Amino acid sequence: MRTRYANLARTRTLDPARDYEQIFRTMLRFEFPWDLRLALNLAFNRSFSVPAVAEILIGTGELTERPRKRADDTGILMYEMVLHGFDHPRARAAIRRVNQIHRPYRHVSPDEYVYVLAAGVVLPLRWLDRYGWRRPCCHEREATYQYFRELGRHMNVTGMPASLAETEAWFESYDRTHLIPNEAAATIERTTRERMLKRLPRPLSPLGNSLVSAIYDERQRKVAGLATPPWPVRAALHTALTTRSRLIRHLHRPRPVGLFEDGIPTRTYPDGYDISQVGP
Repeated sequence: MRTRYANLARTRTLDPARDYEQIFRTMLRFEFPWDLRLALNLAFNRSFSVPAVAEILIGTGELTERPRKRADDTGILMYEMVLHGFDHPRARAAIRRVNQIHRPYRHVSPDEYVYVLAAGVVLPLRWLDRYGWRRPCCHEREATYQYFRELGRHMNVTGMPASLAETEAWFESYDRTHLIPNEAAATIERTTRERMLKRLPRPLSPLGNSLVSAIYDERQRKVAGLATPPWPVRAALHTALTTRSRLIRHLHRPRPVGLFEDGIPTRTYPDGYDISQVGP
């Protein structure tokens, strides 16, 4: 299984300050596709739980009335940038569309935009540290930070901390202070939960709500007014995820074909999409 670490060996020959797009793309498409997609979804959901942001999203109706479309739109715009790189015409179209969507909300505090970006850095790395088939190396950590910092620059977001360590500290401080219980966040969580429950295998349906709650940390459960799941459910989920990581590390071969090789499939746009029309 020497080839299991071939991508990591190549990554270590790169410069994360310069090659961050290539490194992050490899992480998403080849090294941690399932984990990063889930962790990025959890990161976005968490950043949507800050009261001011949650109120805006409830007001638009995008997350409550059209949750499937909202999730697909977010994924398309994010992954178009990752797959092609910020200088590619498709990525530039995605950035332009993101900025158009955000334009009516210029009154939103810059810190709230920084929080969204910081969540995209910190929470996926935390997830990979705990449940990835291996922990991300220093190049991958730095590339993740550099990727979201550059994304912020393209979104005209100011105030992004100057290093990964500072971003982690800033996120923890902001998260502890601003992630407080609010009804808008609870409403968004209920909608998100419904989508997650539909993806669970049928035999797990009776434990569905507890399993979804167990994926969240205590702070996320508190903001949405959720009870802590029973210890056996939390332990079973942790065991299943850690067992999965070991099986992938020791038994799985590297992916021969990267995630999204044939495009980004979505239920909302089964026949394809025009990036300029994606979103509300």
